[in-house]
Amino acid sequence: MNKRATATVSYFSDVLCVWAYAAQIKLEELRRQFGDAISVQYHFLPLFGDVAGHIDAAWGDRGGAEGYAQNVKQVAARFGHVDIHPDIWARNRPPTSASCHLFLKAVQLAETSGEVSAVPETRFDGRSLFEELVWRCRLVFFRDLQDIADRSWQEAIAADIGLPIAGIRRLIDSGEAHAALCADLAAKEKYLIEGSLTFLLHEGRQKLYGNVGYRVIEANIEELLTNPGERASWC
Repeated sequence: MNKRATATVSYFSDVLCVWAYAAQIKLEELRRQFGDAISVQYHFLPLFGDVAGHIDAAWGDRGGAEGYAQNVKQVAARFGHVDIHPDIWARNRPPTSASCHLFLKAVQLAETSGEVSAVPETRFDGRSLFEELVWRCRLVFFRDLQDIADRSWQEAIAADIGLPIAGIRRLIDSGEAHAALCADLAAKEKYLIEGSLTFLLHEGRQKLYGNVGYRVIEANIEELLTNPGERASWC
């Protein structure tokens, strides 16, 4: 009997990116449609590593933080499935996404080592503990307007879903989570990732960047599952 074909989907995003927040529904649909035929590998980008600098560079001549806040609300208004706090980016603004990414990488490492379960859970609509943490970090910022750069918020979210706080701290303090985050940055450079969000398929040969429609992502994955390996194609 032939072994079932599988595909790896590398997903690059910044936890403070509104497009990635809205795109969560695409990840959910991929999981529903393809199940264990795909493996999603999560990577984090420092798009908002310096929030003030990023907003000033991109929006300094377009209204600054206020202009960016209005833009985020306009983007969110296009997607009926996400909630945005009316004061988003106007107050309680995180200075960086990096501290949250570091925390997430620690949990991801704990999942890889087996300290944290990687099994999809019904109580989280099929998300694993790590995936649920990523989603809740986004919710707590975009919907609840909390500063997720603050470690106390990160740990509160993690504790609420039963993650081992002591083990997460150990992975951060040891430098292992820092190394994993640097590996994500190296992957960004290697594959020339332009920004958040990006789906990378077929060992970097297929790259889907930005607000790409679900059917496009679906078609690319279907092609990989139907024609796995190094088979050449004229189209």
